[in-house]
Amino acid sequence: MSSEPDDEIIVVGGGVIGLTTAVVLAERGRRVRVWTRDPVERTTSAVAGALWWPYRIEPVARARGWTLRSLDVYEELAGRPETTGVRMVEGVLGEAGLDEAAWATERLPGLRPATAGEYPGAGLWARLPLIDMAVHLPWLRGRFLGAGGVIEVRAVSAFTEVDAPVVVNCTGLGARELVPDASVRPVSGQLVVVENPGIRTWLVSTDADGAMAYFFPQPGRLLLGGTADEDDFSTEPDPAVAEAIVRRCAALRPEIGAARVLDHRVGLRPARDRVRLEREPLPDGRLLVHNYGHGGAGVTVAWGCAHEAAGAVSERR
Repeated sequence: MSSEPDDEIIVVGGGVIGLTTAVVLAERGRRVRVWTRDPVERTTSAVAGALWWPYRIEPVARARGWTLRSLDVYEELAGRPETTGVRMVEGVLGEAGLDEAAWATERLPGLRPATAGEYPGAGLWARLPLIDMAVHLPWLRGRFLGAGGVIEVRAVSAFTEVDAPVVVNCTGLGARELVPDASVRPVSGQLVVVENPGIRTWLVSTDADGAMAYFFPQPGRLLLGGTADEDDFSTEPDPAVAEAIVRRCAALRPEIGAARVLDHRVGLRPARDRVRLEREPLPDGRLLVHNYGHGGAGVTVAWGCAHEAAGAVSERR
């Protein structure tokens, strides 16, 4: 790697977007540091259910491109699930039809309507990447460090504090104050973690009232969800909400109702009307590249966005 100061890049934000972007940059031979307020295990990304599928993300056309590019990577990583945390798992996307999934049918040849025995309503049966974030985030960190990157746990209150010619802003919800960008808002998602009673497929469902129910089988546990409460900054689990989540999931798979609860989690999705992925030349001649506002699809688009952000950095040369 070059040790020239002008080669240095600081990525601010150590969640899945920041780490993936840092990996791509470091593996292109750039000298990269990640500044993160929290270790990867305590980022919002660590709470994600992490099924690959675009959710609450705009603009749709660009997001689909990022999604498919990320799929290429996840399919390769799924060959080493114990190491990377990525597996290809079958399940049902409830209240979905082939028409609205036409953009993905060429890349997902097994996509088909769910049978009545698989789901009590319209839905799609699919085999998609399901990512265990407890494994994947540390793996990303290790891959980045192995490429020569450096991680520093430190908070940033202004980009003027960042002493590098190129800064990549992957701060998610933190961009609300740091940029500042008031259009970034939290969408709270609560999860219940239970012992897995033998469920091997995932399910995502929405009832007539708009309430979500989903369950994702991860090694040693089952993740139940969920909620999507806009402008809710609280990260404290609500017991009544947790009970409702279990009840909705048990209505779909009764064995869930008797599963022992292991944990409760809340994450704040960094929503924005549109993902901000663009260059911003700073008055002092430095370059700031923004890569934030991915809503509930950060894991889904991480690799596609990382490559586009790395391309934006390279345009400076």
